[in-house]
Order: sequence, then C-alpha cells, then structure tokens
Amino acid sequence: MAKARRQTWSKNIGRKLVGSIEELGPGVITGAADDDPSGIATYSQAGAQFGYGLLWTQLLSYPLMVAVQLVSAHVGRVTGGGLAKTFTQYFPRWVVTSLVALLLVANVFNIGADLSAMAAVSGMVVGGGDHIFVVAFAIVSALLQLFVPYRKYSNVLKVLTFSLFAYVGVIIFVHVDWPQALLRLVWPPMLGKDALLTVVALFGTTISPYLFFWQSSQEAEEVATTKARPLKQAPRGSRKQFRRMRMDTLIGMAFSELIAMAIIIATAATLNVKGQTDIQTASQAAEALRPVAGQFAFALFALGIIGTGLLAVPVLAGSAAFAVSEARGWKSGLEYQPQQAKRFYAIIVAATLIGVALDWSSLSPMKALFFSAVFNGVAAAPIMAALMIVTQRREIMGGFTERAPLLIVGWAATLVMAGASIAMFVGELS
Repeated sequence: MAKARRQTWSKNIGRKLVGSIEELGPGVITGAADDDPSGIATYSQAGAQFGYGLLWTQLLSYPLMVAVQLVSAHVGRVTGGGLAKTFTQYFPRWVVTSLVALLLVANVFNIGADLSAMAAVSGMVVGGGDHIFVVAFAIVSALLQLFVPYRKYSNVLKVLTFSLFAYVGVIIFVHVDWPQALLRLVWPPMLGKDALLTVVALFGTTISPYLFFWQSSQEAEEVATTKARPLKQAPRGSRKQFRRMRMDTLIGMAFSELIAMAIIIATAATLNVKGQTDIQTASQAAEALRPVAGQFAFALFALGIIGTGLLAVPVLAGSAAFAVSEARGWKSGLEYQPQQAKRFYAIIVAATLIGVALDWSSLSPMKALFFSAVFNGVAAAPIMAALMIVTQRREIMGGFTERAPLLIVGWAATLVMAGASIAMFVGELS
C-alpha cells in the first residue's frame, strides 16, 4: 500500500514537472536567443579588456530585462497583438514608423554580424571561404522559417546552447580572483571613455529591442493559434497566464544572465590576466575555453556561436517581420504558410539577404558583433519609453494596466539605457 502511494506521488510530481516545463516558451527562447554571437563577443571583450570591472552591469541588468520582457509579454497576451500593432493604437503613424525603422536597422545589422561570425568560425573549423558559409547559413535559416514551424526546430537548437555552459566549467577549473569579482559585481570602478562604449554594448546585447517585439508577438501568436481570446476580452484565466509568463521570463532571463556572467569571469580569468585585452578574432575569444576543452577549445566555441546564431537569426528576422507587418496592418505569424502571409515572409527573407550583403563590409566579424550590440543599446531607450507609455493606457490594456512595481523598474531600465547612451556620446565627443 505504501509502495503504491509512493509510486502515485512520484507520478504526480513527474506530471507537474513536465507540465511546468511545457509551459515555458517565449521567455526561455528569448533568454537563449539573448546569448547570441553578438552577446558572446561582447561579454568576451568586456572580460578580456576590463577584467571583472564590468560585472556589475549584469547584476543591474537582470531585474531591468525581466521587467521589460515581462511587460512585453503582458502586452501580447492582454491585447492579442504585438508591440508594433499596439503602438499604432496610441502613437501617430510617424512615431510608430520611426520606432519600427530603428528596430529594422538594428536587426539587419545584427543579422549580418551574427552570420559573419558563424561563417568565420565555420571556415576556421572545416576550411573554405567565409562568404560561402554566410550564404549557406542565411539560406538554411530562411528555409527553416519558410517551411518549418519555429517552435519545432527551436527545441533542437536550444540543445546547442548548452555548449555555453562550458564557460561555467572554466570558472570552476581556473583561478578566479573571487574577492575582486564579487566586489565588482556590486561596486563599479571608475569608468573611462572606452568602458562607457562597452557598457552600452553590454546593456544593448542584454536588453535588446528585438527581444521585446519577439516575446510580445509570440504571446500574441499563442493567443491566435490556440483560438483563445486576449485577456482583455476574457480575463478569467489571467492569474494562471500571468503566473506562467512570470516564471517563463524569470527562468529565461536567469539563463541568459548566468551565461553572460560566466563568459565575463572566464575571459577575465584567462585572457585579461595574460594581457590579451583586445579580441580581434574568434580564435582569440575561443582561448578562454582552453582550460576545459584543450585543443578542442575552438571547436566548442564554434559550436556555441553556430548554435546560438541559428537560434537568434530567425528571432531577429522574425521580430522585424512582426513589427513591420503589424505596423502596416498585414497578416503576420510564423504558423502561417508562406503563401498565406507573403509580405510577412518577404520581410524575413529581405532582412536576411541584407544581412548577407553586410558581410562584404571591411569590419571584422568580432568588431561587427560588438558594434551591433552598441547600436541595440542606443535604439532600445525610445522603444522602451513607448512600451512603458502604452502599458499604462486603459483603452489599450483594459483592466490589466501595469502595476506600479513593474512600471517603476521598467522606467528605471529605460532611464539606464538612455543615460548610458548619452554618457557614451558625450564621452566620444569630449
């Protein structure tokens, strides 16, 4: 009898655990996509150049990114529409067009940087021209989005992101100056002009505009594909949905921040201490993994870059397509067939192709990744301000206008992004 009760209890626990995991969705994918090649390059450069000095940015950014992503998710689930569609209900057309244009430029540049980095590491591993790999990865990414539902292949790609946990292994096996690391986690050092640029890049790669649009659109698409009604129209299940979105976002962003901090600490403990403070190539960045991977360090680094790139490029292209389509009132959604939403998929293909063209620029892949993060940081503040404004409007959110705690943190995130960008520009001009 006791054995039967234990078996029943174990089965119930198992069902609850599986159910909880299945509930995780847009937030976890968003968190995984956040550690894209641009993120890996930026965190590596921060650790190599400034040691542990910029760790505080990650402790600060976690509650800020959770708040912004959670507000974005709420907009999608409450209204049944993405951010761009929501913006059109309150702001003049020229404002929405400007915000979408900012996102589009940032995303296309990011796509180009990610594809270039993926191609560079592939060329070094198997040989061959980088341009060929750029085209190949672009075609694979576009075809997957056109003919395979994203939720199906994203589960496979998420497995590749586990290669990033190698950085956690590095900080276990190498000597880390933990007193200094913990101090810089909570207390910033004096910052110079170069540090301000990196701070903007760190915030930009962590709190990126494309992630706001993506998570909101994915929640809205979930409403449409399940034939449910937006919470504004059917508030009965709101408590369960808000609890799911909160857990989903907290876990997804925690995964992103854990990896980010591990990369900074690992590169500080392996590259910075050796005086290698300016990462110019992927090979130099991969050296941080040598303590755990030895001669396979570059192969492991390449796996992380390619895996996260394949996960992030569809998010970048997809969020751009969602934003433009919603702003223009076009049919949008990754669950549609290409012939059902031609203009939506045309934007995905066009954004990817323009990203391919950027590979022919003279900027090195590692520098392109870094500067794409900087551009994201600059573009984020106005989009975040618009987001915070619409979530306070009852005519848009109904009875689900954001509560004060989340609004305060969301506006704080907006001010941090704006302040960092302004400080960077002032520093560059002085």
